[in-house]
Amino acid sequence: MRSHLLNGTTTEQYRRSVTEGVERVAAKLAATDRPFTGVTVDALAPRITAIDLDEPLRDTTAALDELEEVYLRDAVYFHHPRYLAHLNCPVVIPALLGEAVLTAVNSSLDTWDQSAGGTLIERKLIDWTAARIGLGPAADGVFTSGGTQSNLQALLLAREEAKTDEPAKLRVFASEVSHFSVQKSAKLLGLGPEAVVTVPVDQDKRMRTVALARELERCKLDGLVPMAVVATAGTTDFGSIDPLPEIAELCGQFGAWLHVDAAYGCGLLASLKYRDRIAGIERADSVTVDYHKSFFQPVSSSAVLVRDAATLRHATYHAEYLNPRRMVQERIPNQVDKSLQTTRRFDALKLWMTLRVMGADGIGQLFDEVCDLAAEGWKLLAADPRFDVVVAPSLSTLVFRYIPAAVTDPAEIDRANLYARKALFASGDAVVAGTKVAGRHYLKFTLLNPETTTADIAAVLDLIAGHAEQYLGESLDRAS
Repeated sequence: MRSHLLNGTTTEQYRRSVTEGVERVAAKLAATDRPFTGVTVDALAPRITAIDLDEPLRDTTAALDELEEVYLRDAVYFHHPRYLAHLNCPVVIPALLGEAVLTAVNSSLDTWDQSAGGTLIERKLIDWTAARIGLGPAADGVFTSGGTQSNLQALLLAREEAKTDEPAKLRVFASEVSHFSVQKSAKLLGLGPEAVVTVPVDQDKRMRTVALARELERCKLDGLVPMAVVATAGTTDFGSIDPLPEIAELCGQFGAWLHVDAAYGCGLLASLKYRDRIAGIERADSVTVDYHKSFFQPVSSSAVLVRDAATLRHATYHAEYLNPRRMVQERIPNQVDKSLQTTRRFDALKLWMTLRVMGADGIGQLFDEVCDLAAEGWKLLAADPRFDVVVAPSLSTLVFRYIPAAVTDPAEIDRANLYARKALFASGDAVVAGTKVAGRHYLKFTLLNPETTTADIAAVLDLIAGHAEQYLGESLDRAS
């Protein structure tokens, strides 16, 4: 069994095995003509259940053959131009190279003595991102597993910086379309269900600053503590961007920590055309960025940035076996001193390789392309009487629903849209997402693939309309 350990004596086997795996994936990508096969849980689950994990195949080729059957054949392929659903991006090749390197070397980014150069590369990328945001010379941060963890850590820091002995009085303000992780983080931090104050949004799905000011004033009058305001730069459902400069002014006025959740909108940091859409982000106390959403990186690749590096001390714990206090005086850089995680992958290497090969402008150009595509998609939807589209895109998301000419019952229209999404997924021809707007069911395109065209969008809209019309026709037949 030692022959399977990667070391200086097994490099040829490593090369052959990884090459065979890469060739399988490359062949699959080249042959994939739709984003999904339409396989059902009931069809796929028995194949996996039947595998006896205590009986190894003892052969890489056989294992890859089996993997083809239980995973590769039926995987959802985000690289396909008609995958239009969630915030999953196609990935760039330099990042995949970084992924291959980091998994083989297997550095752990918690301490210097486990990572060395990896520590410095991550810190360089944090400095680069903080500079792109404009947080100033005292900024710092750390890579995380994703936006949910980044938001949790940011609110942990905000809670500690609020400096109150009565946590029940703490309040967090977020828009009604902010990410669910705000509420989840509040619960994990021991705050009560009333701790998160929901702020209404305007017709463009942006936080109403007048309403925020009113809630902050009420908070003070009630003797409560405005712990933080979470502004969103790219909401999950709409891609909307809250008015950051105005929110920053209110945070300064009321002494609240400003956290900007830019998990989605961080792509604008590299944009050549639309950077001004997140003007004001430089005034944040903390920022969430998800490179695996709009920097075309493989999952996971995220970070939380802070204006003042000193605030990261709230996540610090010194363990004698790992990062004893003396290491601080010895100026040994241990990333675990600022992270919620201990063992942690060298995910920063993927972004490093991307920047070294493509450059920031290359990333920005790709993100600008999907923003431009969304603008064209908006025009298609706005001109199509079969659809109602909610809001013009700030990033690359379109929320809409099919509206039949002859049906006026909102509940029946809901059912038609739900059916269309489910039928489209089952066909494998395209994948779209769904959400609710004012209690009604809508469909959603999240456009993150520069290879997607307006022709793809038009074709998928026709497919949606066809499935919805089929449902409504069958519904009329059943009713008659």
